Amino acid sequence: MAARGHVQDPNDRRLRPIYDYLDNGNNKMAIQQADKLLKKHKDLHCAKVLKAIGLQRTGKQDEAFSLAQEVATLEPTDDNSLQALTILYREMHHPELVTKLYEAAVKKVPLSEEYHSHLFMAYARVGEYKKMQQAISAQDEKLAQTMFLPLAERMVEKMVKEEKIEAEAEVQLYFMILERLGKCVEALDVVRGPLGEKLTSELRSRENKCMMMYQRLQLWPECNALSYKLLLKNPDDWQFYLSYFDSLFHLMDKSWSQPEEGEHCVEGPVQTTVAEAVKFVVDRMEEQDKKESRPLRGPYLACLELIHRLRQRGCPDEKELGDPLELMVQFFGKFGDKPCCITDLKIYLHLLPPEQRSQFKKRLGELVPLGEAGEDGFGFPGDTKALQRHLCVCQLSRALGLQHALDTEGKLRLITELKAHYHHGLQFGKSCLKTELQFSDMYCLMAAHVYVDLWTETGDENMLWQCLGVLEEGLSFSPSNAQFKLLLLLLFCRLGAFQPVVDLYSSLDAKHVQHDTIGYLLTRYAGSLGQFAAASQSCNFSLRFFHSNQKDTSEYIIQAYKYGAFEKIPEFIAFRTRLNQSLHFAQVRTERMLLDLYTEADVTLSLEESVKAMGVCPEEDDIPWDNMRDNRDLTVLVSWDPKDRELTEEHRRLSLEEESVWLKVRSLTLRLLASLALLGHAPSPRNSDKTNENGISAKSSTLQTLLSQLDQTLETAAQITEKQTQYPFLGPPSSRLASALSSGSCHCQASALWRERDMLSRCKGEVLEMKDGRLTTRPSLLETLVFFVETVCVVLWVASYSASVLRPLKSSLQKKKKKKKDSSSAMVLRYYLTFILRRPFSKINEECGFTRAAMDKVQSSYLGSLQELGDLLRKRADSLKSLKI
Repeated sequence: MAARGHVQDPNDRRLRPIYDYLDNGNNKMAIQQADKLLKKHKDLHCAKVLKAIGLQRTGKQDEAFSLAQEVATLEPTDDNSLQALTILYREMHHPELVTKLYEAAVKKVPLSEEYHSHLFMAYARVGEYKKMQQAISAQDEKLAQTMFLPLAERMVEKMVKEEKIEAEAEVQLYFMILERLGKCVEALDVVRGPLGEKLTSELRSRENKCMMMYQRLQLWPECNALSYKLLLKNPDDWQFYLSYFDSLFHLMDKSWSQPEEGEHCVEGPVQTTVAEAVKFVVDRMEEQDKKESRPLRGPYLACLELIHRLRQRGCPDEKELGDPLELMVQFFGKFGDKPCCITDLKIYLHLLPPEQRSQFKKRLGELVPLGEAGEDGFGFPGDTKALQRHLCVCQLSRALGLQHALDTEGKLRLITELKAHYHHGLQFGKSCLKTELQFSDMYCLMAAHVYVDLWTETGDENMLWQCLGVLEEGLSFSPSNAQFKLLLLLLFCRLGAFQPVVDLYSSLDAKHVQHDTIGYLLTRYAGSLGQFAAASQSCNFSLRFFHSNQKDTSEYIIQAYKYGAFEKIPEFIAFRTRLNQSLHFAQVRTERMLLDLYTEADVTLSLEESVKAMGVCPEEDDIPWDNMRDNRDLTVLVSWDPKDRELTEEHRRLSLEEESVWLKVRSLTLRLLASLALLGHAPSPRNSDKTNENGISAKSSTLQTLLSQLDQTLETAAQITEKQTQYPFLGPPSSRLASALSSGSCHCQASALWRERDMLSRCKGEVLEMKDGRLTTRPSLLETLVFFVETVCVVLWVASYSASVLRPLKSSLQKKKKKKKDSSSAMVLRYYLTFILRRPFSKINEECGFTRAAMDKVQSSYLGSLQELGDLLRKRADSLKSLKI
């Protein structure tokens, strides 16, 4: 509870028992104690607020809010009441009310530094940066540059002149202000001057800030000299190699020459030629070769990086650095037993011409100590270092495309070899904990990748089943291996089996921002595979994180202010914005509401009540289309594929475009359903003049607009699907757009909304009408009404037929599950599953244990999907009976 020890008030003793009850979770006693106190002291506002907290925690939110507002309208200034109201408003998720509370308190007690501080923090919680005069996130850039930042600069300069700046955080703040004002020269002076000596909390903080300003000011001599100087001290710092090379080539392009007299620049000597750079890098490597201890990787990688850059520029001096093949063999000899070796070398494999690739693999193989070949023809490593070297050769072989070039028989032999190495390597991990990975896990994963290659190339689904079996076996020995789980998750989804995916994703134990970055792997397939309950749960996994984002990031910002970590504040604000504008957030929010409507509307609540409960407003589009952020991690699955098979930037762009259009279709569908629900209301008298002759409310214009937008979006969608973009298997999954269009679902729904609304409007009117003393009839209305009813019946009959088709499928699957050894039931199952499977299960009982377990999971998932689909169709058919005219 509130820090009541600060308040030296006679009422503190009276309030203490209520605080204690609330702290101990005894909310009912807290309410009773508050009532007793209020009988004696009616004006004790804090007691009333504490009672409200007790009511809030016992579920009586309306009563609690009403009680709190009674106190808030009095604009209290006592610390107890203010802190209690702050706690209550936070628990009720109304942080904006805290700002009003302290705004009033500051007006009444303008000299209270504490109240000003609380008001500042309250603004931070709700993102009122303008009121905080915080320019780092001011939406009006001009205002930030002309008023907020200059004001802040003058305030800090005054502190500098008065020599009041003592803490490092204050120097950081001064630097940030100057940087955002674009005063890079002044910012550089601050860092290089006496104030810069206070920048000590982070390693090389002062040097990094100098480098940042040199680059912003394009002071390439200083940038080069500083990089050179820092690399002499620490030859393994990769960022300084990059800045060294960048500055070198900038100086060369500008034909910069050294001054005849004096120093090259304030940072020391400047290097301006390729020859100097070559010598510098070679000297760093030679230093490492002389070391008795293990050498550093940086200098050797810098040599490859320089070759890469020189080759890009067509510079012949690259030969002075040596042959890339020999350099990479040398690197492997030094670092091949480290897992980082593959990631280090992979980005430089393009330096090898195609004709050298097999030779490179052979040279690396000579550096791998393996035992004598056994009966199966394979030699195995004697320890984990040798195992890592052999594994690295396999990984580099795949990255060079050598595995992909094998024929089917060659790939099957490779799988046999990888499996043998995997099983042999398990002996090194017998003492591993369940949370630790086996040393040979990557062999298992690579075998799975080769199975996927065979499946995609030949179409043989047996390869896919074998792949699932390998991964299930790997997971049995390494229950914490995330890569096994991610690939299993992907493959089960491709098979249409969502049931095992939920447990796999749950076991990944995704934390915080991972719900945004990898959540798409789950939610992409959640609603499309017929597991509606699991789909709803999957959306909730992500939504819980997004909904807590505002509260959590606000607290991070406040803590940054408290502890003077000013540099982190813009990062937290940018993080919050990134999540609010997330594509995934908009998708799961939309899909969750559609799921609720499809499964519950007109079953437990009417469509109108369901729409109202969701708060969907057809006229408003709250998705930030112009600022949409694609936060998906599309490289979360490990891949050793060669460059021509990797995910490209064009793939990313097309995937985002596809997902955005699909989201547009779903969002418009949701708003159309909401508009349809609200259309049936009789117009209010004030809007009667907007009602057309058939009695249709002006709200129909919203429906008309949304339908037109949907038609336009579907046209755009058709153009996208015509491209038939193929993504890498381990890249982003295709959206549901193509299947939705090819199945006719989108156009059928749009047509239903267009035509049935149009037909219904044509049905409205008087069949018999007395006009000008004459009785007129409109029999056409009856005929139109008949057509409308026929259309409704056809739609419901289709649903009923679908249910009848699914019913035997479900019963057959249930029989199969109960009698797994009955071959006759397998035949029945095979017959029925041709409705939904390209190929039936075959020889299910002849497979190995892990493969059969995977098959059983798929079968069980299909049963669950059919069960839910059948139940939903039955509910929809039953809803027809409730229709009364």
